[in-house]
Amino acid sequence: MLVLFIIGSLSISAQDTPNDAGGSITLGFSYTAPFVSGEVMRKEDGGEFEKIATVSPSDTHWIDNSAKDGVKYYYQLILTTEEGVVTSEPVSAVSSPQWFHRGRTVMLIMVILICGLILFFIRQARGGKELYIRRIAGLEAVDDAVGRATELGRPVMFIAGIMDIDDLQTIAGLTILRRVAKKTAEYEAQVLMPTSRSLVMTAAQETVKEAYYDAGRPDIFNPDNVFYLTDDQFGFAAGCDGLMVREKPGAIFLMGSFYAESLILAETGHSVGAIQIAGTAMPSQLPFFVTACDYTLIGEEFFAASAYLSKDPLQLGSLKGQDWGKAIFLALILIGAVLSTFGITVVKDLLMVQ
Repeated sequence: MLVLFIIGSLSISAQDTPNDAGGSITLGFSYTAPFVSGEVMRKEDGGEFEKIATVSPSDTHWIDNSAKDGVKYYYQLILTTEEGVVTSEPVSAVSSPQWFHRGRTVMLIMVILICGLILFFIRQARGGKELYIRRIAGLEAVDDAVGRATELGRPVMFIAGIMDIDDLQTIAGLTILRRVAKKTAEYEAQVLMPTSRSLVMTAAQETVKEAYYDAGRPDIFNPDNVFYLTDDQFGFAAGCDGLMVREKPGAIFLMGSFYAESLILAETGHSVGAIQIAGTAMPSQLPFFVTACDYTLIGEEFFAASAYLSKDPLQLGSLKGQDWGKAIFLALILIGAVLSTFGITVVKDLLMVQ
């Protein structure tokens, strides 16, 4: 509700601040003649006016962030001019929270569009339509890497980073572990997995166990092959390096969050002649993996591995819908950039989040 009074050349308005979570009232005012200083007065029903703020001649509005929702406040502006004091009539307003930020309507439309695309592609995938996903060399090489290790009579080594189970990259790594473990079970090979977190060890043991059951070979599952080393970053790296040198794995998978130990692990794996496939979303470590490993899953390729390997309709549809959403956003950004070059800011203004 907007209330406006004009007293001579002084006008003042009070309204609930739009698109906020409540607790604020916006005052607007203007005075045609210069003034020296101004005071904002406020009171509640049955109370007396009290000074709550001062305004300068350059101000055109002021926000009262101390207002309580549901309480009716009265405001008055007192200006000191060269001719004297000018006082406005009281105006009132009530603060309340808004359910929806109207400045983010375009964002809501985009969210609805992307959700619609995801549901559409999930339905298509469940209906039997084959959804195209570009070939990811690192994931295509998983079966070949396990097969090579089996032919050499060497174990497969899997390292899911150094972070705990609450890290998304660790979870993504365990998803790939399931596929690797299933292949090692089918080929009757060994998978060795040192961990730096006890919870990761427990989750990995269950993941490998289920993979062996899926492959129909629960009899060759050995829970001792998934073991805990240490929480210490470089202690863990040293332990993994020692394991690589002793066991000489034929294939090494480095999937998860890595930091300064990434190059230490990758170089040691390269020195023992293992085929190495790495995956991480850590930009600072990607150059080391690209240099020392045979294949590297970069960023979103790593997170897309679950859908890529499982071919689950729900995951495939979600991945496809998100890709289309990103393509739409990218197209809008490019169009907005081109139009802005010529001074047309329509698209840019639409994409601005207030």
